Amino acid sequence: MSEQVLFYRLSRKFVDEKFDVPEEAKSVMYYSLAIGHHLGIVDCLKADIVCPRDAYREWVAKLPAGSEARRKMEGFLTFGEVTIYREHCHMLACAFDRLRAADLTDEERGWTEAFMDQLAALHRDPHMYLMLRSR
Repeated sequence: MSEQVLFYRLSRKFVDEKFDVPEEAKSVMYYSLAIGHHLGIVDCLKADIVCPRDAYREWVAKLPAGSEARRKMEGFLTFGEVTIYREHCHMLACAFDRLRAADLTDEERGWTEAFMDQLAALHRDPHMYLMLRSR
């Protein structure tokens, strides 16, 4: 099991050239991407945040116990992967905004700011998503 938690964001996507997709079908294709079905689309994921697993555990433990945000983020520790879609933005942004007032290490402050930036980008682009995975 990897000791690193990587926060990936969809940085770009493109249609595999071996598939000829009519222009009117592209919205269906991108919707399929958003729900996890890849129809000739290649995702390019970029790791914006990398943190040690133990530090990640301590950081998300600072979210309120029993909160939906903490449950979502602790999903990584249980399943080894978490996908964050646009519908999670508000809940997570509110929780991490409140976390800014907590007693955070300098590293945790950096991760919080970078994650808030990721959430803002996700909110602006409905075709984007975030994924937490280990390497």
